[in-house]
Amino acid sequence: MIRVEHLTKRFGDLTVLKDIHVEISRGEVISIIGPSGTGKSTFLRCLNLLEMPTSGHIYINEEDILDKKTNVPALRQKMGMVFQSFNLFAHLTILANLTLAPVKLLGKDPADAERKAMELLRMVGLGEKAHQLPEELSGGQKQRVAIARCLAMEPEIILFDEPTSALDPTMISEVLAVIRRLAREGMTMAIVTHEMDFARDVSTRVFYMDEGIIYEEGPPEQIFDHPREEKTKAFINRVRSFGYHILSPDYDLYAMNAEMDQFCEKHALSRKTTRNVLLLTEELITLQQTRGLLADVRIGLAYSERTRSLELSFDTPGAQMNLTDEQNSDDDIGLSIIRNLTSEVRYRREGDRNILECSVRNAQ
Repeated sequence: MIRVEHLTKRFGDLTVLKDIHVEISRGEVISIIGPSGTGKSTFLRCLNLLEMPTSGHIYINEEDILDKKTNVPALRQKMGMVFQSFNLFAHLTILANLTLAPVKLLGKDPADAERKAMELLRMVGLGEKAHQLPEELSGGQKQRVAIARCLAMEPEIILFDEPTSALDPTMISEVLAVIRRLAREGMTMAIVTHEMDFARDVSTRVFYMDEGIIYEEGPPEQIFDHPREEKTKAFINRVRSFGYHILSPDYDLYAMNAEMDQFCEKHALSRKTTRNVLLLTEELITLQQTRGLLADVRIGLAYSERTRSLELSFDTPGAQMNLTDEQNSDDDIGLSIIRNLTSEVRYRREGDRNILECSVRNAQ
């Protein structure tokens, strides 16, 4: 139904979308997720030409909407859009908001337009609000009206640009319930959202966008449970990271500890967890020092807000060597401390570097 080829969008010297290729089939529900500022909303706005692409092609039912001969207004009528803000006409009743465009743009009979509008308002649970003004409605009710107004134009595709981001948390579920109903009824939709549970539940496919590209795509089970790309994993698990680079044996121990302490405090980790992290780091450094190779050592922390797990990585150069292997160390006390502070230690070799990944025990 939608085919995008080589889509690029620039604002001056800033490239927001970079050579995007994607297809969306009839009846699919596509959730588009990713960090802020990565082009998600711009991608949607390019699909219906609210933003004019810098280059590329967009086909709707095999018709190139960027072709100068294309009747763009007619194509836009097939593609509705629901924004973060509701954009209702404040001086018109709810019913009039729904009937204005079908009568003026589609040439509908006013009585038929009113009957259809009332059906849609009842569908979104707002039939009794038909003769009220937008100012008399809550944010969630206004967004449901905006969805009904979009449906009044009988679109084949609906684009949702963060439809719940402007709502109070108590109102989000009522809007998502309407979108779920549309999904069950087979409406083709592309939804930019930060509601991860909703995206998992409603989508046939999920696009993870980063750095102006669709970085990874797949069914919800893949994206949320088994993402393949590191950036997708970090985003899905809401991973917060910290890194410190030891360049020589004369490194500043106190500065490193202070930065690690600050990272743990920022993410509300307990003082016990912080002490365990500092002690674990100290023991790993001590084991490395016994080999006389305390240079170019990279220490990393990665905290997942989703799973509340904390990982410490210890990345060192040199010949293949697992520091925590008892055969490679005479420091039984140090190894015992490391075992007590971790639930798992994994070793891998990457190029000419040794990498230990330690799962900190009882991170909280």
